Amino acid sequence: MSILDIHAIRALLPHRYPMLLVDRIVELEKERIVGIKNVTANEPFFQGHFPEFPVMPGVLIIEAMAQTAGVLVLGQIPDRENKLVFLVSVERAKFRKPVVPGDQLRMEAIITKNKISVAKITAKATVDGVLVAEADLMCSLVDKVAQAAEAPAE
Repeated sequence: MSILDIHAIRALLPHRYPMLLVDRIVELEKERIVGIKNVTANEPFFQGHFPEFPVMPGVLIIEAMAQTAGVLVLGQIPDRENKLVFLVSVERAKFRKPVVPGDQLRMEAIITKNKISVAKITAKATVDGVLVAEADLMCSLVDKVAQAAEAPAE
């Protein structure tokens, strides 16, 4: 059973297909979250990432863990509709096993430090209980209005 379905996740995160990499949230606590990504053969990255032996790119596994962490961070602030969460650093990333079509990626993120605008998170991803990736992430909260003001004019 989902705590947050795809509609609730879309309300929190600005990501959209093909970059929304969290399908549902199944556990949510004050400083811990578990998200699910169903990996299918229809993912657009499989067309070019080892088409004969499709493997989910490690950078997208990191992104999926970061998006899961972003849901957790945004869920803790009252004015979340006015904020964006940016991934600002990745440390100690390790990829232990390939993730392939048919796998269900389970991402767990735990906040280890939380300040007003920065959160440090330990994240791991598993498939069928086997660790496939892990990393320490840092996310920054920024105002949407301030970010729009800094965007270059077209």
